[in-house]
Formats: sequence, C-alpha cells, structure tokens
Amino acid sequence: MEQREESQERLSRPLIQLAKMKGVATFYVGQQGEYVEIDDDVLVDVLRSLGVDASTNEAVLDSLRKASAERYSRLVPATLLHIAGQESRVKVNNEVFDVPSAKLVLEDGTEYPEPIKCVAGDGAIAQPVGDRFIVNSALVIPADVPLGYHTLTVTVGGRTEESTLISAPAKIELLDPMKTGHLWGWMAQFYSVRSRNSWGVGDFADLKTMLRDSKEKTGADFMLINPVHAGEPCTPLTPSPYLPISRRFVNFTYINPQSVPEYAELSNEAKAEIDRLHETVAELNQNADKIDRDAMWNAKMPALWTIFKAGRTPERQQEFDAYKAKAGEDLEGYATWCLAYDKWGAPTGKPGSWIKSFNRNSDEVAQLRSQYPDTLDFYRWLEWIADEQLADAQQTAYDANMTIGLMSDMAVGVHPYGSDVWWNPERFAYGATVGAPPDFYNQQGQNWSQPPLNPNYLAATGYKAYRDIVAGMFAHAGGVRIDHAIGLFRLWWIPEGRSAKQGTYVYYDSAVMLGILALEATRAHGVVVGEDLGVVPEYMAHSLAEHGLLGCAIEWFEQRDGKFRRPQDWRPLTLASVTTHDIPPTAGYLTYEHVKLRNQLHLLAGSEEEFMADAKREHDALLSMLADGGFIKRGWLNNEAEHEQDLIEGMHRALCASPSKLLCATVTDGVGEKRTQNQPGTNNEYPNWRIPLADGDGHVVSVEELFSNARVQSLAAVMRGEK
Repeated sequence: MEQREESQERLSRPLIQLAKMKGVATFYVGQQGEYVEIDDDVLVDVLRSLGVDASTNEAVLDSLRKASAERYSRLVPATLLHIAGQESRVKVNNEVFDVPSAKLVLEDGTEYPEPIKCVAGDGAIAQPVGDRFIVNSALVIPADVPLGYHTLTVTVGGRTEESTLISAPAKIELLDPMKTGHLWGWMAQFYSVRSRNSWGVGDFADLKTMLRDSKEKTGADFMLINPVHAGEPCTPLTPSPYLPISRRFVNFTYINPQSVPEYAELSNEAKAEIDRLHETVAELNQNADKIDRDAMWNAKMPALWTIFKAGRTPERQQEFDAYKAKAGEDLEGYATWCLAYDKWGAPTGKPGSWIKSFNRNSDEVAQLRSQYPDTLDFYRWLEWIADEQLADAQQTAYDANMTIGLMSDMAVGVHPYGSDVWWNPERFAYGATVGAPPDFYNQQGQNWSQPPLNPNYLAATGYKAYRDIVAGMFAHAGGVRIDHAIGLFRLWWIPEGRSAKQGTYVYYDSAVMLGILALEATRAHGVVVGEDLGVVPEYMAHSLAEHGLLGCAIEWFEQRDGKFRRPQDWRPLTLASVTTHDIPPTAGYLTYEHVKLRNQLHLLAGSEEEFMADAKREHDALLSMLADGGFIKRGWLNNEAEHEQDLIEGMHRALCASPSKLLCATVTDGVGEKRTQNQPGTNNEYPNWRIPLADGDGHVVSVEELFSNARVQSLAAVMRGEK
C-alpha cells in the first residue's frame, strides 16, 4: 500500500517536532499524489534560515524548549485578525489572579468608545511556564469595530503590550456585474507593445492608450498586465518583471518623458535634445526580434534628467513633497539603493561588493547621500513621476468606463541584492530562496532566486511590509493578480547551495494575509485573482474561494487523467483563459512549440519522443472535447494550419461557456503570435521577457494598430459572445 502519511516513529523524532512547531513541512504530496519525505539535512538548513539552531541533537532539544516557552512570551500575539461584523475573542496569557485590561485605538487615532471586556478563556487550568502559572483570559472584540489597522493595548499587572488588530471583511465581495454574469478583458505584457512614440519599450503612455482603445474598440472591462514593480536605476536592466528590486514601488523605466507635465515648459533647446535622444532608439519600435531595455534606458534617463533639472512650479513642488512624506522611509531606502548602484556599480554577491560591505546605517552610506543630494532627489522624483503616470493610466480606464481597468500582477518576491533586502534585511530569511517543487511542466523544479519574507518578522510587525505592498498596488489598479497565490499559505524554500528539488514548504499565516487582501480590495472596490496553478491542496483552493479570491482556470490545464473538463464544469470563482505567459501563445502551443523549445534547451527529464507523444495526446484530447462541445468544427482538425484562427477562437468560445466570473484573452492570441514570453527553468538560454508583440508572420503590431487589427476584432467578438 502506498504511503500517504508519516510514521509514528518519524513523528516522535525531536527534529520533526521542531520543524512542525516552526511551520516547516516535513513532507509534501506532489502533483501526481506521491508522498515525499523531506531529508533531515534540508530541514536543518531551512530551520537555520528561520534563525533556529538544529545543527546537533542537543541544539534541537534546546530549540524545542525555547519554542515551547515562546508561545507564552507575550500577553497576546503581536498581530491579531478580527472579522468585521463578527465578535471575536483574543486569548491573553495572564498569570493567575491577574486581570487584563485593554483599550483599542483605531487607525484614525481615535479610541474605540466602548470598553473592551475581559472574560474567562478556554484554559481554566493554570499552565506552569518556568516559574509562572499561566491561565488564559479572553478579550472580547466587538462586532462593530470598523475596517482598518488598529492598535490594541493590553495591560496585565505592571506589564503593557501593544498589538496590531487587523479588522477585515470576511471576504471580497464580487463586483455587481459579476454577481449575475461575467466580465472579460485582455492580458498583455505591455512592455512588448510599442507605439510610434515609444522609446523602444512599451511605456505608461502606451498603456494609457491600450486601456482606452481596448474599451472603446473591443468593449473590454480590464487589462491584466505584467508586474510593474521597481527595477534597477542603471543598465543592465533585469528583463524579468517577476524579479523586482522592490515590490513597494513602481518601475520608473516605464515613464514616458514627453508626458511629464514639466516637459511642456522646457526650452526649445531642451526639447530638441530630448527629441534627439528619442530618435536614437525610435527605430527599435519596429524591431520584432528582441526588446532592448538597456538601449531604451540609456537614452531615456538623460532625457528625464533634463526635465528634472528644469525644476517645478511651487504647486508641483508641494505635490512632490507630499508624495515623499507619504512614501516615507521605504522611499528613502529605494532612492538610496539607486544612488549607491549609480555611484558604486551593480551590487553582487562577491566579497567587497557595497551591498555586502555597507548597510543603511553605515557612515559610507550617509556620506554618499550628503555628497549627491540632487541625484538622490532625482530618484525620489522618478518614483513620483512613475506613480503619477500609472495613476493617470488607471484614471483613463475609469474615464472610458472600464469596470476594473488595470489588473496589476504581484510578483512572489524580490531580487536578493535589491533595495528591499538591503535596506530592511530583517524582513527576510537568509540562506534560502523561493521556488517550486518538480511538476509535469518543470520536471527539475524551479528556483526563482528570491529570498522569502520571514513569517516571524511579519507577525511581529503587524504585517506592515505586506500591507504597504498590497495598498500600493490597489492605489492605481482595480484588480490585483497574486502570482503563485499558494505563497499566501506556504512557500517552497530552497536552502542555499541546493537544487530546486531539495527544498521544503514553510507555512505562513494565510488567514492574516487573506484578511489584508480582503481589506485593501474592499477599500478599493476591487478584485483579487490568485494564481493557483500547480500543486495546490484542496483546502487552500477552498480557502481562497471562501475569502472571495478568484482562482485561475487555464484551458490547457483543465484536465485530469488525460481527459479535459467541459468548460461548463469549471469553477465559477476563477479568471479563465486559454493560456498563460509561461507557455507559448495558443498558435505556438498548437504546433508544439513548447516541446521543441524545451528539447532545444535540454529541459526535458525524458526523451523528446516521449514528451511529444504526451503533448499530442493532450492536443488531440482538448480539440476532441471542443469539437464534442460544438466550440469548433471537427472538419477543421483535418487541416489545423489552415484553421489556426478558427481553432484559437473556438478555444476562447469555450471560455464563454464556462461559469467563470472573469474571462481573459491574450493580445498574443489576438494577433497570432507564436513565441513564448517566458520559458521557466532558463535565464540567458532564452530571451525571456524580451519578445516584442508581433503577428504570426513576424510583423510588429503597434499600439496604434492593436485593437483595430481585424484578427483582434474577431477574437473580441467571440469574447463578447457575438460570434
């Protein structure tokens, strides 16, 4: 009989008990249902990343004793979740005969007007903890505490502690049109779509046009875009939008210089210089081969310096100052990191690199800031302008009557040498990176090279770092997609020096993180989509839906045991699409580009013939299901090349038959592109995130042409249910 759980002998081992107490998985169930135990040395390494010593048997026992005592070290946990509209109870670790008292200060600074009552808790029998006896009382948090991040102050005897009380809605409510029907939109890697006025890479002005045109010309209600998190200030720029420098800020390389308000006030000479810089990269807009971000930024950055040095009106300076005050210490961290990169060079993991030698409190960093005040302010200014232009794009979407407008993508983590990690190292676990275990599409597993947030730090600080990220994204978006949403529950930690397979899951407080998402989405009247592909335990999918997050239904992945589900049987609370950015567009997938490319890059665990045979079975099974459902004509299968567009539209027609609340078509499928944007498991072996939008014949499709394109118009008619 196949083993499905750990033996009692294994469960009795101190190392296993310590790992479980610290939220470290000691086994997992793989995509095919296989039971996989985690090796001891992996557990020891991951515990070390959490600051727990398990290097010897004696260390394990000592860490177990400390972990047991930690449960009673605070009067109440540092972070508390309260569901608005429901009464909740907070357990207090008070000594016998001590009576707790508490007050609640709301996020606006006012005190909750009613007293916080204390009642007997569940633990009637005193627990000996060291030389103390702990008995649990409970504080009653009233149902009418408003939404927000509040401060609960608890006093027992002569001891007082503060905790963050997060009052969140039970779930994210569906938008009104989604309650009785669905909304549809486009998915775009918007940097890949250039206009005649672009600087070689799609920018915020292009995004603004795309949003307006997608609504006016196709009737779309949203546009799901790649992450726009902050990147490097100087070349070479990291191509992947999923490996940002900071998730707290916006990528200022997407600024359109001519759209900065101060550009209009420049002298003729200054405008001519910016025009000259623009001309040096304008021809890249017609390059269908590869996006050149470095050429773009080498031209655009001096243009932005020209605008910055021209100054601002007093009113605009006040707006800039207000932005800096609101962004606070995190902006100082990012701007300082940019300055250090600018003057000291790209940070590396090598000994002697400034990121290894200096921290935020180093004298050298203070001297750098005082030596280059204008450059430091330039990087603050770039963030302000980027924030303004992204806000303008979303306002354009609302002005065009898009229901959601922008749906921004949240990356799993950040660059290990980025500003978030350097300025605030205490937020992260060291000696580990995040990735994913092996699955069918990535048989070696994945290592995303991102240090994980430390769950202990998050809990100790009211999850403020995570709150700021989510609130920042909803400031200029009607929706947020969470890449690898299972990271709200657990992340696959890979100890330094090990392969992607040699990791394990570390668990997070999903209730609190989902509560924060529900709170920020409710405040923004927005939606949240959780990318829940891959190895997803059933309880996690249920929890996401219970909190009002939509999952993902990818048509190619909606199968079990080689049989595709009818779209009518898909989950209702999903964003449904035919494809995703990690596999080729549909025109490429139908011609087995995913097999050919993986074989070319030596990513297959078996032979090309075996993988191709599996791919053909999958291909035939999907098209057979579509033909049975009347979404395509069976005769088209006799000449798929001739009926490529018909087949792609038929696959999207199937989306419209599903109960999914959000439907999405990619602009790559709209124009017939075949090349994948990203091939997981590669870095420089493939030009990931550098593929310009082109049609099936390799001709560039511009922003101006995109939503007037006959093929795009035809697919839009399918998405509207008209064809």
